Amino acid sequence: MTTRQTATPVRVVVVNGPEGELLDWDAVDWRTTQDDVRRLRQRIFTASQAGDLKRVRNLQKLMLRSRANTLVSVRRVTELNAGRKTAGVDGKVVQRPEAKVELVDWLQHSTEPWQARPVKRVYIPKKGSTGKRRPLGIPVIVDRCLQARVVNALEPEWEALFESRSYGFRPGRGCHDAIDAIFHVARGANPRRCWVLDADLAAAFDRIDHSHLLSQLGTFPARGLISDWLKAGMIDRGRFSPTEEGTPQGGVASPLLLNVALHGMEWAAGVRYQQTGVNAGYTAPGSPVLIRYADDLVALCHTRDEAEQVKARLTEWLAPRGLTFNEDKTRIVTLDEGFDFLGFTVRRQSGKLLIKPSKAALRRIRERLRTEMRALRGANASMVLIPAQPHHPGLGRLLPDGGVQRGIRSAGQVPVATHLQVGQVWSREQIEEVGYGPLLRCVQQVPAGPVGVRRPRQRRLLHQNRLDQHRPTPDGQRRVVSGRSRSRPVLG
Repeated sequence: MTTRQTATPVRVVVVNGPEGELLDWDAVDWRTTQDDVRRLRQRIFTASQAGDLKRVRNLQKLMLRSRANTLVSVRRVTELNAGRKTAGVDGKVVQRPEAKVELVDWLQHSTEPWQARPVKRVYIPKKGSTGKRRPLGIPVIVDRCLQARVVNALEPEWEALFESRSYGFRPGRGCHDAIDAIFHVARGANPRRCWVLDADLAAAFDRIDHSHLLSQLGTFPARGLISDWLKAGMIDRGRFSPTEEGTPQGGVASPLLLNVALHGMEWAAGVRYQQTGVNAGYTAPGSPVLIRYADDLVALCHTRDEAEQVKARLTEWLAPRGLTFNEDKTRIVTLDEGFDFLGFTVRRQSGKLLIKPSKAALRRIRERLRTEMRALRGANASMVLIPAQPHHPGLGRLLPDGGVQRGIRSAGQVPVATHLQVGQVWSREQIEEVGYGPLLRCVQQVPAGPVGVRRPRQRRLLHQNRLDQHRPTPDGQRRVVSGRSRSRPVLG
């Protein structure tokens, strides 16, 4: 007698398929999803570059309806952003996968118009200013996801239009690009532009004129939603206050909106580029050079009179946008006097251009490390190094050319001290098993002392063969920890 078995249907979860399918957050193919968003962003960028506004608007509508864009936006807000655990005025955060699935489903299929919620006003210490605090506006989690979705549709259009020497809050650009641009203009024995307008905008995020910003957006499909965010108001210590100007510093879309409002500053300052010839795209002779990072900017000019003219033109240009210069931080100096920009000090000395971290930036890093080290007095080495290590990559980015030991930058999150015992000899097999070969070395039989980070170039590691060739191991054999033939900095 033959028994016929009934096949049990297998449930297949399709993540990037039809919208009606049930979503499993842990099964999302993020590489495919991000590739879909990236390709659509590239199409918007190409259409904007070609000046095809109709195609740009159609592609932006497609991006705002895209399921992949919704997934990427929710993941960015709830998993990747540093403020993912910070709640808005509703007190809600999204951390569980089930809650993220519900949020994606609501954003994708909701038919009711969303009314923007007020932002929650919080204050954080302001860098470089003792006792001063910077105000932030924290939107609710739904508004943050909607803003991330809008940014993916609006940013590619404006990336094709933004000025070439604007570096703040733009994909693929950073502080070092702005410093590199300054170096290429001011380098050489006799640079032509020796006068610098070092300027800063006063409360740029809080004073942007709404009407001018919305006019810049034109016929963008989500223009009405952006207008609602700008006029949603804020709640500070339980009290509601309307927002007649500015965009909340702390929202996902705020940096992009600031760049949109400040677009055209180069032209207003009198910067001109060569249009034809072999030098097309380079700055025209006799023209100043303006380098901007968000609301911080420097203008390199030929004479002091030209720098004052640039400041006057920019003052007039900023007025309709509701912005003004911060006179306390705006000055006109020469390259020989030097100036601070983005945590670096730029100065000419003895005919050479020197760019190094500013004293204020190094003081902030030392103060932060000092506070954490004092709070961990009495703890073992591993507990001391774990909270200190997140600061090392930032210090390494501040000093990219050797100001910090390479071992510090490459250590990452490895608690190195837990694998290094005083007087212990490691064989090559043990080192390969642990996998931290570049960070380990044998040390002499000395009493245990304080463990810390050595200063740059204070001491280099000698050749390992010289250290270990006369040191016997516990089993009587002679082993070499590493066969490196050149010196390297280490932790010690």
